[in-house]
Amino acid sequence: MRKLFTAVTVALLATSAHAQSVPTCADLPDQAALKAALKAATSAQNGGFALPMWGTIVDRSGTVCAVAYSGDTVDAQWPGSRVISAQKANTANAFSLVGLALSTANLYSAVQPGGSLFGLQESNPVNTAVAYAGNMKDFGTAADPMAGKRIGGVNVFGGGLALYNAKGAIIGGLGVSGDSSCADHNIAWRTRNSLKLDFVPAGVAKDKTDQIIYDIAAGKSAGGFGHPVCAGTENTLVKDLPAVTKVAAAK
Repeated sequence: MRKLFTAVTVALLATSAHAQSVPTCADLPDQAALKAALKAATSAQNGGFALPMWGTIVDRSGTVCAVAYSGDTVDAQWPGSRVISAQKANTANAFSLVGLALSTANLYSAVQPGGSLFGLQESNPVNTAVAYAGNMKDFGTAADPMAGKRIGGVNVFGGGLALYNAKGAIIGGLGVSGDSSCADHNIAWRTRNSLKLDFVPAGVAKDKTDQIIYDIAAGKSAGGFGHPVCAGTENTLVKDLPAVTKVAAAK
């Protein structure tokens, strides 16, 4: 009986320790850091229409940690892109793991009819009570009504990336929106790099990252994770994006 009690206690303690180790908003950049990184990313050449952007960070549980915009005023960005950025952050976090990062751009072909993940986009609906609450003057500030709540939602085009720390641990997700979906991906990539949370351990792209893949021909993705080419120069600018940071070797 004592052995059984000891075994159960050890198991419970292990479970408790694991639960306590799940990353929270305290482990992620705050609103000011997100805003600065987003503004820096949008100042680079990303293709698309060079529009102001929305950005959202969620923690591993899907709780919104920070929302920001890069323009001068709250309505300088497409108003609808605020919630889309949160959806993208939620999606990248929800469908990435320690050993496999999936960007929202990687999901486009997989969710089309006949794709390996068809129907995924219907699986986690947006919490509309969270998405549309509050006063617009607070949107994109530290007092954004989405902060501290789970937004949900699945988005399946460019702009959402999982966040990985220097140990290669997944700690949340980043989503940006406000331009073409291809430019959104490029801006998200730069933003994540600026935040120093791009220690991507593995992915479906050729370089084993969650980079956007342009391999669709005649409506079919060669590898099953392709994204359409947008109307601008976004696909040619991918080569100019910073390389992901390597996880430091264990000592």
